[in-house]
Amino acid sequence: KGQKGGKAMLHWQSYNVMQSGVDDMVLLSKINESSIAENLKKRFMDDYIFTYIGPVLISVNPFKQMPYFGESEVEMYQGAAQYENPPHIYALADNMYRNMMIDCESQCVIISGESGAGKTVAAKYIMSYISKVSGGGARVQHIKDIILQSNPLLEAFGNAKTLRNNNSSRFGKYFEIQFGSGGEPDGGKISNFLLEKSRVVTRNPGERSFHIFYQLIEGASQDQKSSLGITSVDYYYYLNQSWSYKVDDINDKSDFQETMHAMDVIGITAEDQAQVLQVVAGVLHLGNVSFKEVGNYASVENEQCLAFPAFLLGIDQNRLRDKLTSRKMDSKWGGKSESIDVTLNVEQASYTRDALSKALYSRIFDFLVESINKAMVKDNQEMNIGVLDIYGFEIFEKNGFEQFCINFVNEKLQQIFIELTLKAEQDEYIQERINWTPIEYFNNKTVCDLIESKLNPPGIMSILDDVCATMHAVGKGADCTLQQKLCMQIGTHEHFDSWKQGFVIHHYAGKVAYTAEGFCEKNRDVLFTDIIELMQSSEIPFIKALFPANLNAEKKGRPTTAGSKIKKQANDLVSTLMKCTPHYIRCIKPNETKKPRDWEDGRVKHQVEYLGLKENIHIRCAGFSYRRVFGKFLQRCNPISRQSDQVG
Repeated sequence: KGQKGGKAMLHWQSYNVMQSGVDDMVLLSKINESSIAENLKKRFMDDYIFTYIGPVLISVNPFKQMPYFGESEVEMYQGAAQYENPPHIYALADNMYRNMMIDCESQCVIISGESGAGKTVAAKYIMSYISKVSGGGARVQHIKDIILQSNPLLEAFGNAKTLRNNNSSRFGKYFEIQFGSGGEPDGGKISNFLLEKSRVVTRNPGERSFHIFYQLIEGASQDQKSSLGITSVDYYYYLNQSWSYKVDDINDKSDFQETMHAMDVIGITAEDQAQVLQVVAGVLHLGNVSFKEVGNYASVENEQCLAFPAFLLGIDQNRLRDKLTSRKMDSKWGGKSESIDVTLNVEQASYTRDALSKALYSRIFDFLVESINKAMVKDNQEMNIGVLDIYGFEIFEKNGFEQFCINFVNEKLQQIFIELTLKAEQDEYIQERINWTPIEYFNNKTVCDLIESKLNPPGIMSILDDVCATMHAVGKGADCTLQQKLCMQIGTHEHFDSWKQGFVIHHYAGKVAYTAEGFCEKNRDVLFTDIIELMQSSEIPFIKALFPANLNAEKKGRPTTAGSKIKKQANDLVSTLMKCTPHYIRCIKPNETKKPRDWEDGRVKHQVEYLGLKENIHIRCAGFSYRRVFGKFLQRCNPISRQSDQVG
């Protein structure tokens, strides 16, 4: 093995003959943002994209395929000590796997960084490495195949081209790889968070919707195109608004074949695969149903546009038209209650159409996640390695409710990092009565409280839920009320400002101005009973099953809002992560051009600052680089003790 490892090292060093900067930034002679950024730049330009701060891995997105992820590198890092080889994501993955086996404890890796920094690729490398170094027979190989094939499938349905990233995850994913006592992966589970379903119906200019729409149009067979009514990409209203169809480094046609292969591996039947594509096509055709105003009421502009979505979704065409242009309302009069049909205006009809499209798509996504989980389910959990790949921090020209939720989750992840690497480390020295000069850092708990607090003063999410509960109609009126209440109740908070179109939060990663328009509507996230009943009338059992009868059952108290749901998910995620031994990858985006060897100093320094790398280095330098709990030390070293019989 040593000989193979030597060959692997030569293989790598043929690309990088000279030492570049320092491998571990605790060795820097000067510790400031400029010297950290300069060291990362030096290494980046020499094709070293990985650097350590002690056990923390810093990864810079190279925007190109790097040569050192082959079988020889897998051999080189397997079982090796961290500093034996150049910094690499394989070293971190191997450390996680070995720690799990030695301590019989679950591990997790928290991958953080802004959109386009390379988090999804990092997650794939970790899963790939663990798959290669863990043993097992046919059942285990099947689980490994599912783990690896879940990536292209969920990327097809959950990723999209944004202004900042050509393959941006528009959902959060926590993937637990479950292991048997022998260290073989024999199960798994995916938890998904907040799919950005609004992307189905609208997005920023220059961006795309989810990849699967373009894959279907480019990659479907002639028979599929004929049966699904697939034409050119610019025909569909949901796709042609942003005038962005092709992506330089994405081949939609071949990716479609990969997506279909992934469904095969996961065990989704051919019939269910066809139904999934039918719903995707149905959503596209639904978007082409437009409305005109006839006497202040909405009327379908072209009746022919109703035929294909109705056919694909297995519902009656006339009923589809009626449910898009009117709504059943409960009316109480003189102690009696009756249902009346209220005609909608053009804006309301368009909203109803879009709500149905988003509901169909998000339920298909949930079906796929559920299918993956069913294929990997195991009865008893022993140990697992969790890989967190979640949407990065986002600042766009126009930031809405989606960016607010995404940035809140990132704020929570930053809080974990601070709690476990900056705060807990220093608290331990004080507790152990070791002489220690406190190192200052920004604790973002105050920002998390600003967003999620239930107490006085209430957080933004609590105020938003109150407005949604008390306003009968969402829209501009509710959004204006939200702005007013935010100013009244938290206007003096040091991390909050108001502006004419919304509000500003001073996040750990910078100030973000949020546009209040649409906040209440998106937070309420209601799918009207009429629409659920319409879909339950489908002649296609698969589609009917996406809308179970108890879906809209009345609950006591307030209905669950999108904001309260993501808050619960974020806090559940934090609880899950805190039960594992954590490892960290901090991803850095070197430029906005998405080009190799392009380095923007200002952007990198900003990320170095808000990721707290300088403080992290200071604490590692000032503290003890290696500590082990006495019980674990005893358990591991006991067998080599002369007194092992007595000590045991």
